[in-house]
Amino acid sequence: MLQVALKEIRRGSAEIIDDARIEKLLEAYFKDGKSYTVKAGFDPTAPDLHLGHTVLLQKLAAFQKYGAKIQFLIGDFTAQIGDPTGKNVTRKTLSASQIQENAKSYKDQVFKILDASKTEIVFNSQWINALGATGMLSLTTTFNVARMLERDDFDKRYKSGTSIAISEFIYPLLQGYDSVHLASDIEIGGTDQKFNLLMGRHLQRAYEIGKEQAVLMMPILEGLDGVQKMSKSLNNYIGVADEPNDMFGKILSISDELMWRYYELLSAKTLQEIELLKKGVEDTTLHPKTVKENLALEITARFHSQELANSAKAEFEKVHSNHEVPTDIEEFSCKGEVWVAKALVDCGMEPSTSQARRDIKQGAVKINQEKILDEQLQLVAGEYILQVGKRKFAKLKVD
Repeated sequence: MLQVALKEIRRGSAEIIDDARIEKLLEAYFKDGKSYTVKAGFDPTAPDLHLGHTVLLQKLAAFQKYGAKIQFLIGDFTAQIGDPTGKNVTRKTLSASQIQENAKSYKDQVFKILDASKTEIVFNSQWINALGATGMLSLTTTFNVARMLERDDFDKRYKSGTSIAISEFIYPLLQGYDSVHLASDIEIGGTDQKFNLLMGRHLQRAYEIGKEQAVLMMPILEGLDGVQKMSKSLNNYIGVADEPNDMFGKILSISDELMWRYYELLSAKTLQEIELLKKGVEDTTLHPKTVKENLALEITARFHSQELANSAKAEFEKVHSNHEVPTDIEEFSCKGEVWVAKALVDCGMEPSTSQARRDIKQGAVKINQEKILDEQLQLVAGEYILQVGKRKFAKLKVD
């Protein structure tokens, strides 16, 4: 059983530091029922989580199966600074009200994956505020500027003469101090967080708490484009709070190659089950579309329900296979003749008239299921079904 657990814990991981410690913790659980703590930190810089975040949540859920108590850390204090990881400029600070609102939405979303009875939600403002000036100064003596500048993103900014705020040096120290206060046994994070995760080990040693956390790093999940990491700012994300139809459709839009990456990092299926699916596709006994639909059903059901996932599949087939109009589409109205590009913007289907014109030129816009190419088209009195791409629909009534 121990080896099965270790295989699941290691599944999909990019790097593990002190794997032997993780094995000992699991061994103690199976032998004596002894629990241990696994920490993961999330700065509430946006209101919604996306599937990229759930890569870590899935791993936390795996640890919960094998005796772990999860320390789900919401960085309400550190979010005020902003994680400098991968940034070439100092991040804008968020207001306290924004942070609190975002934190609330995180709490509402994580228990769609995690077992609430085995999860402790903690806010790092509780102990960082208590540090005070003396404690903060003491923390800064545990690391030097030369070591901080070894960090790749700081090094690049320093050499290029780009500003680095002192607060950005403080950020990894504060994240590491979280591990000191919580006495975490293991911390998990993305590969881009390696510097910050190792800081936890360093500070646990410096503060002599009697342990050094193991570190497990997960790869960064690519977004819908299959190239860049999933991000709301890049608009290549699948949100945990997305409507079932949108979630199902977005998953169906990923490439066949990227599908296996999503299976490994997001699916609850075992590695053996995934391997059988791969063999089925390779020997043509399974169609890639069917395998992808099953993944979309699984993930949509996880965040909504099996009934809503099945409805999303039926709706997708209706629209994309049978080329019908969706059952429920938002309705808009306007008075007087309207330019088609403006209509698309007013209906929330395009961010700007210039983008609408580009999409029309590229043949991505349909009216009443007929492709249009005239970017100067005026819509006169009547009712229209507007469509952009495969998933955006709206009904417009022009009076």
